[in-house]
Amino acid sequence: MEVGVAQGILEDNFAPWVKALNLVVTACDAQSATLRLPFDAGLVRIGGTLCGQALMSAADTSMVIAISSALGGFKPMATVSQNTSFMRAISQSDVIIVARVLKPGRTLVFGEVEMRAAGDERLAVHVTTTYALAG
Repeated sequence: MEVGVAQGILEDNFAPWVKALNLVVTACDAQSATLRLPFDAGLVRIGGTLCGQALMSAADTSMVIAISSALGGFKPMATVSQNTSFMRAISQSDVIIVARVLKPGRTLVFGEVEMRAAGDERLAVHVTTTYALAG
């Protein structure tokens, strides 16, 4: 899927507060999508790090884009499970998000998301996910 098409899916299918994260699709293919979450001081919690709620929302959104790319277009889906492990804090940095489809199925899709601070190869957040495809 082309990046512009994926960005359009993000703009056309998500709630205004998710769009307010200003996620940018930077790459996508048949099994993954890479997005960038720009740093925003409004997403910082006590201690100066990005809040977990914003990171979890970005992970969920990125996985929908990855699944849509794998399916060749957006299909309605629902998050069944999301298990998030925060391994290191991210502060004062954009976040690079890589969402991968691990096992696509007829009704369920399994995936994983990795997040790193821009310019830092160390894994900061790891997420495993399951989505149910509608009808």
